[in-house]
Amino acid sequence: MKEVMAMLRSAKVNQTKNALTAAGFLGFSCAACLGRGKKLIDPGLLKLIMDSGNLPLTAAGETMTESTRLIPKRLFSLIVPDERVRDAVDVIIAVNQTQNPGDGKIFVLPVTESYSVRLGEKADII
Repeated sequence: MKEVMAMLRSAKVNQTKNALTAAGFLGFSCAACLGRGKKLIDPGLLKLIMDSGNLPLTAAGETMTESTRLIPKRLFSLIVPDERVRDAVDVIIAVNQTQNPGDGKIFVLPVTESYSVRLGEKADII
């Protein structure tokens, strides 16, 4: 079993949810979160902006740049059999790919154990 985690644009939640369900992935979680990618603002442009004195501050009082600004995202998580990982990834990509920065990131992690909270016992993974 694998966990497929996808950090995606907030605007794509309903489309992603509907596409996963239509593809047979009925159980998943979705949570609001904040995130950012690795792209940094061009140093030359940053200097021009800083020289103008127009950069906003973060809650911690630091100068806000593209590297410190966090963007609202949605984190999807679903547990799938190994043979369905590629299906889940393909569905998520098909719905969320716009060819623009910020489309998201998908991570695939191994799942080794599962427990039932209600019963307090080790459970079948799926």
